Amino acid sequence: MLLNSIISGNGSPVALLHGLFGSAPNLGTIARHLATGYRTIALDLRNHGASPHAPTMSYTEMAGDVRETLASLDAWPAALIGHSMGGKVAMLLALEAPEVPKLMVLDIAPVAYPPAFRTFAAAMQAIRVAVDLTRAQADQMLAPVVTEPTVRAFLLQNFRFGTQPGWRIGLQEIANSLPEIEGWEAPQGAVYRGPCLFAFGARSTYNLPEHRPAIRALFPAARFATVKNAGHWLHAENPLATATLAWDFLAA
Repeated sequence: MLLNSIISGNGSPVALLHGLFGSAPNLGTIARHLATGYRTIALDLRNHGASPHAPTMSYTEMAGDVRETLASLDAWPAALIGHSMGGKVAMLLALEAPEVPKLMVLDIAPVAYPPAFRTFAAAMQAIRVAVDLTRAQADQMLAPVVTEPTVRAFLLQNFRFGTQPGWRIGLQEIANSLPEIEGWEAPQGAVYRGPCLFAFGARSTYNLPEHRPAIRALFPAARFATVKNAGHWLHAENPLATATLAWDFLAA
C-alpha cells in the first residue's frame, strides 16, 4: 500500500511515523527541524490521515506499507523515527531490514501494553454524525470518556465537519485492530544492531524499568534519553527538545 506523505528538505532520507489516531503533521516540528539537513518524509499510516483504508492493521502490514512507500519515493533505506504505534512500526521494520541506518523510537517499548484506547474509540464511534454538528458539541460528546481537553482536540482533528461530516480515518478498522495494535510480536530470532535511541517523556507511564531488558534483547546498541516536561506525547508537549534530540542523534 502506498501511503500519503509530506516531504521537505534535502539530504539523507528520514521517515517519520505518527502514533495511533495521529497523522503526518503531528511530527511537524521534528520534520521542520530536520529538513534543514535531511529529506524528511512524514507518512500517514494506513487508516490514518489521507492514506488508504484497509480492514487489518498488523505491524507487519504497516511496516510493509512504509517500506513500499519509501522505495517508491527513492528513499529506501531511510532512518526511522516513530512515536507510539509508529514507533512499533519502525522497530519491526528495523528488525526486518538491518539496512535501516538509524532508528529513533519515541515513548514506546517492544512489549504488549494493556488496553488504553478502546474506550476512546468507542466514544468516537458514538458521536452523532450530522451536518449541523459543531466542534463544541462533538467535544462535549467525548468529554465524559476523554477527560483531557488537549486529547479531545487531538482526536477531533480526524473529524470532518460541514456538509459532508464524518471521520476521515478508518475508525471502524482501527477499533477492530486495537488488540493487535496494543500487542507486540518480534520476528523470530531478529535483532537490529544499528544505532538506535529510545526517548521517553519524563512523565510518561509507558516507560517502565522492566522494559529495558526487552529493548536490549532486540536492540543491543540502544541508548536512552528522557525529555523533560513531557509525557507520552513528548513531541507535542516539548517539541523543541524532542526535535533537538532527533537532530543530535542523526548527526552523531
